[in-house]
Amino acid sequence: MNWENKQHPMLRIVFLPIKWFFNLARNLKGKSSSRRINRMLSGESAHTPVFNRSISETSMDNSSMEDFWCELKNIKENSQNGSDESLLVDVKPVDEGELEAEWLQEAGLSNLISGTQEHDGQALLSTLTRTQAAAVQKRYNTYTHTMRKKNKHSVRDVRDIFGIKESTPTFDTIPVSPLATNGAPISMKKPLRKPVTSNSCTLEKINPAVAEELSFEVSFSETIVPDDKEKQTNQRIKKDDCILPKFIVWKSRFGLTEVEDLSSEDMKKIRYLSLIELTAFYDALGIELKRNRVLRVKGRESGLFGVSLTTLLEIDRKKVPGTKVPLIFQKLLQRLEETGLETEGILRVPGSASRVKSLREEMESKFNDNTFDWKKVRNNDAAGLLKMFIRELPTPLFTMEYLPAFTTLVEKISKIKLQLQALHLLIMLLPDANRDTAKALLHFLKKVVSNEEKNKMSLWNVSMILAPNLFIYKGKSANQEEMKAAASTAHIVRLLIRYQDILWTVPAFLISQVRKMNEAALNNNKKQLTFDKSVRKLLRRKTMERERPERREHCDVPEGVIRVYAPLHSKVSMAIQLNSRTKAKDILARFQCENSHGTSDKSLNQSIYEIGGNIGEHCLDPDTYMLDVYHVNPHAEWILKPKNS
Repeated sequence: MNWENKQHPMLRIVFLPIKWFFNLARNLKGKSSSRRINRMLSGESAHTPVFNRSISETSMDNSSMEDFWCELKNIKENSQNGSDESLLVDVKPVDEGELEAEWLQEAGLSNLISGTQEHDGQALLSTLTRTQAAAVQKRYNTYTHTMRKKNKHSVRDVRDIFGIKESTPTFDTIPVSPLATNGAPISMKKPLRKPVTSNSCTLEKINPAVAEELSFEVSFSETIVPDDKEKQTNQRIKKDDCILPKFIVWKSRFGLTEVEDLSSEDMKKIRYLSLIELTAFYDALGIELKRNRVLRVKGRESGLFGVSLTTLLEIDRKKVPGTKVPLIFQKLLQRLEETGLETEGILRVPGSASRVKSLREEMESKFNDNTFDWKKVRNNDAAGLLKMFIRELPTPLFTMEYLPAFTTLVEKISKIKLQLQALHLLIMLLPDANRDTAKALLHFLKKVVSNEEKNKMSLWNVSMILAPNLFIYKGKSANQEEMKAAASTAHIVRLLIRYQDILWTVPAFLISQVRKMNEAALNNNKKQLTFDKSVRKLLRRKTMERERPERREHCDVPEGVIRVYAPLHSKVSMAIQLNSRTKAKDILARFQCENSHGTSDKSLNQSIYEIGGNIGEHCLDPDTYMLDVYHVNPHAEWILKPKNS
């Protein structure tokens, strides 16, 4: 008998392969039997919403998804006793013109909308690469087209706003090119060195001989090749951690720069450029960069759980100045690191729901008074409270706006390297509080994975547990699509944990663009000042007063010599003759040698800062070649001081 031809739905269920079972049950709409099957499989009652597993099941086998669905069940149980109802997020669909207007504002190009001659916007445009300029033009064209339809009046052409000649029809013809770290254009005719890839399963001690090399010298979007544009449909994600290749970052003569090494003003510009670069990157791959439009976010104004990170930090900084991660979050991580890293099933095995609820209520009333007794918090309870804190943030840790972009990078991009590059730019987009908190969390998760032999929590297990807490938002905007992306979100968490050291590094090409942006803004300001006679007279008088001392200083400091200031040392300054081999760590060693007698503890753990010129403030990598930085920024000052924690 040919059972394939039988039309009865329940007979087809019996004889179809089990991997198609969930999809079939989903498609049997209107039949009560299929609804009961879905509820039974998801462990839900008849009165709770069904979490559709279809996409996840096509990507992963059932056994590997068990942790995810168990965690989802625990989240649902805890949310019934939680305060999710107090959080409100409205997401409203809008037309393309409004979305592009918001994009231009977020990218620091609001002057394209207002039509004003804002120098920051002009400076930003002057630094763009070919693909970045094309991305800006595409969004601006959409915006202007929509506005003309709506308002029926002329919208200023971008060529008029920036004084581009009539013969220049598009952004593409503006003379822009990828920037090297030294500020000079890079020829795209030179191919990048071909990296050697490896699929070794070892998580620690990456061998450079078998690792794929990453370079941050050239814009990611400029390196996209036609082969990268392959279409991905129902991509199968493997749970084996050994499929993740090893990457090492090629360190140029300028060293590596982490996010905390730059000033807040320069990091603001990094975010502008990262959004433009991410958009150009997705455009080059033929992928739509999806974003949520959040109109209103309401969280609690006091307490610990359900309170925004910025509000918590405002309160905490009154007690501990300079705090970057909320104190309650730090304390939960500390508790788990001290006693829970070797606990079997940590993060996976839930604590008692009633006990966690009781502990939460007690924390809310006693934590800020330092009267809460942490000794009675069990490891599984602490893990539950940690996940609850993340889950109940008014906006997700990785922001509501770009949650779709995170899942898209897995669903539409197959190559791990390209996924990592997109993820890298998304991390650069995070607000300071979100990024610092995420960094603390991922550092802890890395420790959990490193104790896998004792706690039985592999990288994939940890990723499956954290994924629904990080990427399934519990506000009113939560929808079925977020529930479906189980395997995709788990893979994102896996990438975040595995490659976290790379993700905190600011790409060198973005720093080069910030330098160019600062230089352009400075030149624009100088041009503006020449039209103000009173300012001109003031500058002339000040110049005459300082002319002779400046000449003596320049005579004392010849070409290739820098004066380094060290306020915490007994010898507060020193002239250093630079050569092609002088590194930042060599200057630090020289100061320590010169000040070996009476050296304070504060002066031992110091770094060299490049301040002023074409950068706000930049903490230099110890392996930075100083002469190269000097040539890029000859007007900078050089100061030794403790690195910002």
